[in-house]
Amino acid sequence: MVECTPSPPLGAARVVAARAPLEPARPIATISAAPARARPTGVGELDRVLGGGLVPGAVVLLAGEPGVGKSTLLLDVAQRWAAGGGTALVVSGEESVSQVRLRAERIGALHDRLYLAAETDLGAVLGHLDAVKPGLLVLDSVQTVSAPGIDGVPGGVTQVRAVTSALVAVAKERGIATVLVGHVTKDGQVAGPRVVEHLVDVVLHFEGDRHSSLRLVRGMKNRFGASDEVGCFEMHESGISSLADPSGLFLTRYGQPVPGTCVTVAMEGRRALVTEVQALVGAHQAGSPRRTVSGLDSARLAMVLAVLQRRNERLKNDKKLHEREVFAATVGGIRVVEPAADLALALAVASGAHNLAMAPDLVALGEVGLTGEVRRISAAPRRLAEASRLGFRYALVPPGCAPPADSAPSGMKVVEVADLDEAFRCAATFSADR
Repeated sequence: MVECTPSPPLGAARVVAARAPLEPARPIATISAAPARARPTGVGELDRVLGGGLVPGAVVLLAGEPGVGKSTLLLDVAQRWAAGGGTALVVSGEESVSQVRLRAERIGALHDRLYLAAETDLGAVLGHLDAVKPGLLVLDSVQTVSAPGIDGVPGGVTQVRAVTSALVAVAKERGIATVLVGHVTKDGQVAGPRVVEHLVDVVLHFEGDRHSSLRLVRGMKNRFGASDEVGCFEMHESGISSLADPSGLFLTRYGQPVPGTCVTVAMEGRRALVTEVQALVGAHQAGSPRRTVSGLDSARLAMVLAVLQRRNERLKNDKKLHEREVFAATVGGIRVVEPAADLALALAVASGAHNLAMAPDLVALGEVGLTGEVRRISAAPRRLAEASRLGFRYALVPPGCAPPADSAPSGMKVVEVADLDEAFRCAATFSADR
């Protein structure tokens, strides 16, 4: 007879022998929070998104399209870290040290405590950490590094997961603030396995159009602060700089009011940005006239045009928008896709169609419904405060969004409009008052 040990049923937990922990548990009140305090990077807009700066031992994943400026920004961060008394190590897996040095010279990012290496092997990267002992590590990029003994090619799912796991473990053990540069897919998602986003502490997206100088760093995940913050930067020949007050980029200053324009206030995370919407109503075109947008959602434009054609009597009888070309755009390269810009878009189209200019100090906020009603929006007080700060005197808002009289922005007249017809009448009145 052979004695057999019965196997545990499926799903049952295996018994694990207890062992002495590396560090005993302590009362929470006796644990110091000082090691987890954020250290400012010196780049104000990046600190804003990070929640105050880089935390020792934290791992940040910065993802973005090629050429948007990720390496330039992080090289500037590394130089500022070194200038503040720390030691920074930049490891490039995509460029030689000479190429990175040329960029550093161009943007003025040279410092004795800023170290540079070009490696694609994880073991060599860890060796540099042992030799340099940095407080900040920048790895550009995680998709170019391979872990020995792990199947798969560099950039593959298995390799990226192994490299990230190893660097996270080292960062936590040694208290190294680590920034990993990541690639993105065609649809804008972080390339590689989703587990990478779970392993790191912070996930940032670096966005921007190559034809515009505007760059946005958008927080997607942050264990140390708000995850909906946005930082604004301007790209130029000598590098990249923070834009603490970017609203001026998204407005056009005219000597005289111009038809086909209206101003709204878009929310990028927690930040209110005053943005100009422009519309041009072109000639009649048989068949399917063109609908072209830049910085706006084409579906929202199509919906707004349909509502205008159906609900506004003057446009229905005189202009026939469904037979005319319509072009719509934002100013400065910002992308506005939220429904709160619907009312400004509708007013810009109507202004262009009738060749009547809106008051230049008018802002319009509101989502437009299919019956022509103006719906409520979020963060109305913050939007109105930003518009008032920039000198706007009139505001059209949905019902229920006007602030109480004792808390209204100083010098601004806020009017609630229930539908598009009422909005057009109020806008015409404001224009006539000038």
